[in-house]
Order: sequence, then structure tokens, then C-alpha cells
Amino acid sequence: DDAALRFDGQREVPLDALASAAAIIRRVIEDYHEKLEEDFLFPRFEKAGKLTDLTAILRRQHVAGRTLTAQIIALSKAPLADADRTKLAATLRSFNHMYRPHAAREDTVLFPAIRELVGAKAYAELGEEFEDKEKSVLGDHGFERAVGDVARLEQAFGLDDLARLTV
Repeated sequence: DDAALRFDGQREVPLDALASAAAIIRRVIEDYHEKLEEDFLFPRFEKAGKLTDLTAILRRQHVAGRTLTAQIIALSKAPLADADRTKLAATLRSFNHMYRPHAAREDTVLFPAIRELVGAKAYAELGEEFEDKEKSVLGDHGFERAVGDVARLEQAFGLDDLARLTV
């Protein structure tokens, strides 16, 4: 959001930080989080005939999100012509416009339903399997490292001081 606003206002955008943010999305969200959903959650719902419309939409959004992430990475090269700045701002907005309700639907519908669908024991086993996948995809302390990376990116954008952002 901040990068898109900066593009609109013809202000400086730390493109290296923006590219790094997209790389985190690729690694943590697409290669880890979405892959877990696609491999372990969606098939369970689909096999049970539950939330099949939702899982189909979420799968399509995963594909669309990967396309948008690739565009963001490709466009995050300096220097940018005005047309590229406009296209990158629009791509960032498209990504956020899709993923905010996507994540909300997962949090309010999909994730609460999985526990009920599989039961407490299988749910606990899934949690353990997800931990193993986290280590294999993100490495030891991969999620914690990603959180540290995000904090550094917030600094690069000047978004780390919450007091300054208060309206």
C-alpha cells in the first residue's frame, strides 16, 4: 500500500525493499503457506464435499497471486519509467485487493472448519506435519527469520515507527 501511494505521489520507492518484500511473499506465502493448503487442506475439504466452491476460488487466487508476485518482482527493477511505476502501483493494488479478503476467508471460514472436519487428533498431526514442512521449506527458524526480514523492510519504508503513522 505504501509503495503504491508513493508511486501515485511521484515519491521515492525503495525498489530493493519492494523486491525483497515480494521475495518474502514468494517464499513464505506461496512456497510454504499456500502449498500446505493445496497439499493438505483443500484435498480434505474436496474429498468430504465441504467448502468445495471456496477451495476452488482459493486455488485460482493462489495462481493469480503467483502471477502478480512475478510481475511485482519483474517490475521492481530500477530505474522505472512512469508507465512502469503506474503498472507496478496497479499490480500492488490488485494483489492487496485480492489477498485481503482471501486471507480473511481463510481465517474465518476455512481454518476453523478444518479442525471440525478432521478431528482433534488429525488436527494435531497436521500441525506437526506443518512444522516439518516449515523447516524443510523455510529452514530452521524460517518463520522467525521472515518476521525479522519484514521488520527490516518496514524500516526501509519508514513504517517501523507506529507513532508516526498514527492519524
